[in-house]
Amino acid sequence: MRLRSCLAALALLLTGCAVHAAEECPAKSTAMEDIVAVLTAAPSCDRAMKLFEACEYGASGDVQFGAVVEKKCEADFLGRLKPPQKLSYQRELRVCDRKYRNRSGTMYVSFTAFCRAEVAQRYSRRALKAGSAGR
Repeated sequence: MRLRSCLAALALLLTGCAVHAAEECPAKSTAMEDIVAVLTAAPSCDRAMKLFEACEYGASGDVQFGAVVEKKCEADFLGRLKPPQKLSYQRELRVCDRKYRNRSGTMYVSFTAFCRAEVAQRYSRRALKAGSAGR
């Protein structure tokens, strides 16, 4: 079991290195408030997600970053969802919340934050695609 945890941590580290090599975090510092400011200022959901990936801590601090991304993405769709769609969205977020709940370690908290942000990003992309198809 310990070997599996070490392998998971190594995979996360290697994945994080590849993501960070793609784009460097543009925040003034690694302080949480500087990263939150960069995410909040992102012009779109997709850009906020890219910045989240570039600036992630890989730990519980990512919860705050993910919440900013969720809010940014939700602005694209949440007000236009019909009740059944809203329930589906909330259900998908709960799946993320349950996915790693029995795991210990702050990296799993980060995984949950990314899962939730990815769900919101998916809904945003669908809404934007549907909106451009109707024009």
